[in-house]
Amino acid sequence: MLISLRIENFALIDCLDLDFGPSLNVFTGETGAGKSIILDAIDAVLGGKVDRRSIRTGAARAILEATFELDKAAALWLGEQEIEPIDGNLAVCSREINASSGALRSRSRLNGILVNRQLMDQLRDRLVEITAQGQTVHLGQETLQREWLDLYGGKKLAEARSTITTAWIEANSAKTALKRRRQSEQQRLQRLDLLEYQVRELSEANIENSDELAHLEQESIRLGHIVELQQQSYKVHQALYQNDGDTASAADLLSKAEEILSDMAVYDAQLHPILEMVSDALAQATEASRQISSYGEQLEADPERLEEVEDRIRELKQICRKYGPLSEAITYYQSIQNELNELLEGGESMEALELAYQTALEQLKDACSHLTTLRREAALKLETHLVGELKPLAMEKVQFQVEISPCTPTATGADQIAFCFSPNPGEPLQPLGAIASGGEMSRFLLAIKACFSQIESAGTLIFDEIDTGVSGRVASAIAKKLYQLSDKHQVLCVTHQPLIAAMADFHFRVNKQTIEAEPSIEEPAANSEPVERTVVRVAALNSEQRREELAQLASGRSATEAIAFAESLLVEAAGLRQTQSAQP
Repeated sequence: MLISLRIENFALIDCLDLDFGPSLNVFTGETGAGKSIILDAIDAVLGGKVDRRSIRTGAARAILEATFELDKAAALWLGEQEIEPIDGNLAVCSREINASSGALRSRSRLNGILVNRQLMDQLRDRLVEITAQGQTVHLGQETLQREWLDLYGGKKLAEARSTITTAWIEANSAKTALKRRRQSEQQRLQRLDLLEYQVRELSEANIENSDELAHLEQESIRLGHIVELQQQSYKVHQALYQNDGDTASAADLLSKAEEILSDMAVYDAQLHPILEMVSDALAQATEASRQISSYGEQLEADPERLEEVEDRIRELKQICRKYGPLSEAITYYQSIQNELNELLEGGESMEALELAYQTALEQLKDACSHLTTLRREAALKLETHLVGELKPLAMEKVQFQVEISPCTPTATGADQIAFCFSPNPGEPLQPLGAIASGGEMSRFLLAIKACFSQIESAGTLIFDEIDTGVSGRVASAIAKKLYQLSDKHQVLCVTHQPLIAAMADFHFRVNKQTIEAEPSIEEPAANSEPVERTVVRVAALNSEQRREELAQLASGRSATEAIAFAESLLVEAAGLRQTQSAQP
């Protein structure tokens, strides 16, 4: 429900604050007084289209702000968008429209949070239903017509829709799995061939140790230099311990030094540490000579082993060229073994996937068939009900039919829904959006809202001059319908009919006034004289003011007879309200 609306520098409105009531709110005023601007502002603050003319002449920006009281569903939806309602059930929608540097920009906020157009559109659908002159309305959309029919069908149809959604998801999932399997079968076989070859190659290479190649290369170098190693080890042994030439070995020299130091230490105890170091060096030289001698004796040329090592090195290097270093090749080998096993298992067979899809498709078709039956039953009831609501609205000869034709199954069923309409005798039924005029569309919406008033959640319905061109009898019927709707919905209505205005719970008069104002930013700087500006003013009327306004609507003047007529309208409206309230 719309609680309040603040408008600043929008079209002809300089500044306006309005508070609305929960039931029937009516706007009256002369033609061109600016009543539709109020509705345009509501449309704009909820993301509707704006242009440069939306900003009041002389102003740089327009500001709109609307406060709505949310029902439980709308408050829950808002929470799902991670925007908390204010005080638990309020939404404050604001929009700032700027015209600068030749460009028009606007920003929308919801409870102070910057939001995009898409989110505002979704919120708009949950808050208001606007039908305005010159505005393309939602009535011609087959999607909305289907939703209306399903809503009219009640709980059974809603449950069938839920079943359809589940069945469609399962069928679509099965179809996707089958399609993916068909598309990937060739790639799977190609991948399988490649992996089988690579696994076989790596398996035959028997790679397990990532350091094997480095070890083999060291071994290859050693085996290729056996003779040199033997000769050098003998020379080292001679140098350390046993030299057959004239030169003394290291052990001989260390032994001689140890002997001299021993004699010296008899006279000076400070030489004992040096003597120990020389003794240790002699022991280490002796041990080193023993080990190098043993090493040289064990060396033996092995051409066969050298050939084996070199062959293995070549094999491992070939693997490394194809799969990277041995550590990476080993990791890759392990991964493709797992992938190969998965491919060999193959998941479900093509036949199993085909069967699963056909089964899911049959279940979807059965669910769609059941839904179609329920929709046809609901369509017959809606046709009768809606025609009954339309006839009092100057549509005595109206024809209405819900056409249900088959289409490809979707999450909403296998039915294409079209509301077909003929307002005049002898004219064939045609799609509603193709032939209905603006006035007919408005009255159709009024009638269909009357059909749904008992089952649809509360919201705000906005009608712009749905009474255009109708007689007093029809105006009375429209007034009753509006009052009936206002029992479940907040209704905002622009009207020229005094009887409809008399039914209002809250009556607003809209008029234009000429005021003196400061020169606009577009005026030449030299012109500083006050200028006349046109502004729109809106006033909430009390009982006495309402009689005056109804008299103006009835006769264009507030003479005594017109006042008496206005009073009779208020009495008649009170009687209509009492009659409507008494109806179940």
